Amino acid sequence: MKFPLQKLKAATDAEPLRFENDVDISELEQMNNDIRSIPPVHVKGSAVTRGEEITFTFTVAGSMTLPCARTLTDVEYPFSFEVSEVFSLSRYHQEGEEEIHEIDGEILDLTPYIKENVILEVPLQVFADEKVLDNAPEEGQGWQLVTEQKQEEKVDPRLAKLQNLLNEENE
Repeated sequence: MKFPLQKLKAATDAEPLRFENDVDISELEQMNNDIRSIPPVHVKGSAVTRGEEITFTFTVAGSMTLPCARTLTDVEYPFSFEVSEVFSLSRYHQEGEEEIHEIDGEILDLTPYIKENVILEVPLQVFADEKVLDNAPEEGQGWQLVTEQKQEEKVDPRLAKLQNLLNEENE
């Protein structure tokens, strides 16, 4: 999403610059994160210029495919969040002061800020529905799912005689 500065400078509190568009941020799939796929996200908001600062307030909505924390199967994770980003038109603005970004050139590209905020929305863990968990494999190459029930059934062969002794005492 690119905006010419000339248009942004004309946006005021009385007449903000309104925008709505679908933005392709599929580059996030190639980065080192858990996002397996992400279709274009819907961005809707407005921009207002006050003095030397331009404030963008917008909502990002979409869904991303993430791995289940238990089974690694694909889980569709819908999201929607509101963002406020402030940019400075001043040549004398120092980056690092608060959360105000510098503008390079005559066009402001909002896409990197959309990507950054989507990455911040990725949860630490997602879990698949119980239906998916029931169909999940219980073993694979070099691993086996161990549940409490399976643990109780198996007795260490070195302790089998002790188990028999305990069973006899209980009877």
